[in-house]
Amino acid sequence: MTEDIGDLPQALLAARGLRVDFPGRRGGPSARAVDGVDLTVAAGEITALVGESGCGKTTLARALLGLVRPTGGEVRFGGEPLAYTSRALKAYRKRVQLVLQDPSGSLNPRHTVYDAVAEGLRVHGYRGDEREAVAGALARAGLRPPERFFLRYPHELSGGQRQRVVIAGALVLEPELIVADEPVASLDASVRGEILALLLRLRDELGLAALVVTHDLGLAWNIADRVAVMYLGRIVESGTVEEVLTNPQHPYTQAMLSVLPESPGEPVVLGGEPPDPSRVPPGCRFHARCQVLASGEAERAGVAGDCRTKDLPVLAAGVRGAACHWAAVRAPTG
Repeated sequence: MTEDIGDLPQALLAARGLRVDFPGRRGGPSARAVDGVDLTVAAGEITALVGESGCGKTTLARALLGLVRPTGGEVRFGGEPLAYTSRALKAYRKRVQLVLQDPSGSLNPRHTVYDAVAEGLRVHGYRGDEREAVAGALARAGLRPPERFFLRYPHELSGGQRQRVVIAGALVLEPELIVADEPVASLDASVRGEILALLLRLRDELGLAALVVTHDLGLAWNIADRVAVMYLGRIVESGTVEEVLTNPQHPYTQAMLSVLPESPGEPVVLGGEPPDPSRVPPGCRFHARCQVLASGEAERAGVAGDCRTKDLPVLAAGVRGAACHWAAVRAPTG
């Protein structure tokens, strides 16, 4: 049973029963990229949305931003349902800003840093001192003194500096939440830590909330307050970062953690690819790749039949849980 968003007054951004379908090719069956997701992000909180490529996390993020209209369910911000009129979406996107993965693709090569950061102000008809606002955003993003960067072009900056310009472009509108899609995936390892530290500082100093979309559980460990693990359109495990990453309950989460360099034991190599979202298998949608089922552990726990035939309910938002038949019956650990 899903949890009513009304029971989560602390939620800044909330989704309930969110579904996103895409039409099939040449009249084929539609693909459900997001399948009944409940998710919340609290004010001043960083939530990591984690999953492998193709699991639906970017589509979910786009639906939360209002860039994709859901097929079903709802998105709420500050307790109010998201409206899909042009005026409402424009106001919403001032409060919720997107930070994309590739700063080179996010920045117009013909625009100076000043113009790139000022663009949002101009779109929203800002009436204050534009130069002061741009300088303040660049400074908060760690580009100091900001005036030194005003007339530079993207090709004159390092990868880390370009990502800071993108972040400054989001900060200039003083949003309450940012959605960062793989914010450090295109950066060198030496720069990744600096950008993650910046996001943490923005949370601590500005109270800025963030939904960080990533395939990297190691990144979630370093930055997140809460973690939601996604597989084939659904959240399969969620909780605080300590709960999920020190005591993972779902076999998918366990497999993802096992390949981190600091993880003890042998890595779990999952067979095959995630199923086609237009042909979701019966039962647990992970069962065809599940190491627990393959090893016989699910059989010994008496749930192998359920794994193959019985679907699981949508995991409620804002609670510790795992959508897994085996996790539900096995002895508690930790």
